[in-house]
Amino acid sequence: MALNPNHAFEDLGEFKCSIVEKNCSSERVSFLQTLLEHNGLKVVVVKSPPPKAAPAKPVAAAVAAEGAETPATPPPPAEPVATGPETFTVGVTDLWFNPTNAIFNRELKTKDGHIVTPKYWQQKENQSHDEIWYWKK
Repeated sequence: MALNPNHAFEDLGEFKCSIVEKNCSSERVSFLQTLLEHNGLKVVVVKSPPPKAAPAKPVAAAVAAEGAETPATPPPPAEPVATGPETFTVGVTDLWFNPTNAIFNRELKTKDGHIVTPKYWQQKENQSHDEIWYWKK
């Protein structure tokens, strides 16, 4: 694990990877995968583990806490817990890669040759527009 939490490493599958993003939807994974592969990085995607749920309070302990007798019939089987949407962890095999540095150092490019901006990375814009520097206005 890195000292700086902004540059995390993890074993994804059989590869040691620099983590790009965790808990991504499948649409976000496809966006990141095409962008990063276009920039010459090998992308590794694995399913994120499900979130940990708090353990359920046993029925017998709850009844005993109220001062009543334990029931003679066994408690009903536990209902299946509804799972959330399927999420993924995205990483790249280049351990020097840091997504924050790559965006702000203007190292990533889109397929049409524009520089990836933070709004494009966050998918707030459909096209990346190269910013006009304040001293060039």
